[in-house]
Amino acid sequence: MDAFRRQASKLREQVAKQQQAVIKQFSGTGYESSDVVVIDEIEMQRHQQLDKLYKSTRSARDFQKEVIKAAEAFTAIGYKHIETGTKFSEECCRYGTENSENINENVLAKAAAIYGDGCKHVEKEQEDLIKLLSQQVLDPLRAMSAGAPLEDARHLAQRYSRMRQEAEALIVFGNTQLILNMISKQAADISRRQARIREAPIPENVAKLHAAEAKMQELKANMAVLGKEASAALAAVEAQQQRLTLQRLVAMVEGEKTYHLRVAAILNEIEAEMVSEKQRKESAPPVIVPENGSEKTMYYLAEATYPFSASSEKELSLSIGDFVVVRKVSPTGWSEGECKGKAGWFPSAYVEKRQRLPSE
Repeated sequence: MDAFRRQASKLREQVAKQQQAVIKQFSGTGYESSDVVVIDEIEMQRHQQLDKLYKSTRSARDFQKEVIKAAEAFTAIGYKHIETGTKFSEECCRYGTENSENINENVLAKAAAIYGDGCKHVEKEQEDLIKLLSQQVLDPLRAMSAGAPLEDARHLAQRYSRMRQEAEALIVFGNTQLILNMISKQAADISRRQARIREAPIPENVAKLHAAEAKMQELKANMAVLGKEASAALAAVEAQQQRLTLQRLVAMVEGEKTYHLRVAAILNEIEAEMVSEKQRKESAPPVIVPENGSEKTMYYLAEATYPFSASSEKELSLSIGDFVVVRKVSPTGWSEGECKGKAGWFPSAYVEKRQRLPSE
């Protein structure tokens, strides 16, 4: 009898201390927080671990949803960009086609055609980026954030929390009113048995008390098993969340990097072609149209002082020392003449006038 009294007194003191600690540490937090007491040190550590895992998986899931929202926004903007770019590309190509009769002379038409064709490649890269975001970022994160493993693990933690409260209520001899199910009956039974034993240590009552306490111990053991299972499940989900989310972020960065590099290469190529056309036009020999079908020209002899290599059929190649019969001089810096039976345009600065007249 004295042993039971000492045990009850010791348990009451332990309950009071632990109850204050739990209220202070776990109030308002976690998967199923309450102000009930913990059973022992091991159980309290498990509770802390579950609380931490529950918060971590919830935070990771919320971050996954933010990544999903960002990827969806990028995708929507990308489709809008494709729509606008495709329309502009068509307009550029249309202008180039409508002015294609003399496209070699019309630099703007040639540049429009070049840019329109380049835009098609840019939009293709945009489509590839959207496809990557969908397949490698959106689909995996959506599946995990709403997947069964996470929900199952959280349900285990919630079941453990409810069982924990029931088991703690069984230990608190004077608080059986906290339990509203069959566990409350066990706690009340223990309390009644203890009261009878204090009044009269009847062997039958002692046996029944031991049986009730054995049931309570069984509940504690079941709770320990469930707690371990819930901890393992949440830990596995947390590790998967961290690994998968990081992989998707890296894939997102790599996809955007590849997209921008390829677009930059396309734009560099477009720019190079357009600048080349502009320079070709500015440096090309002029086209002189005779007025009224006739043109007065003055022939003179010139000697090539610099070599010149023709880049088109309209131009005339020269070597140092060649004599040229100059027939036309343009204010743009080009001259037209004949040398060794061939005629064409060459830079005026590459020749010097000579006083000797041609024999023909």
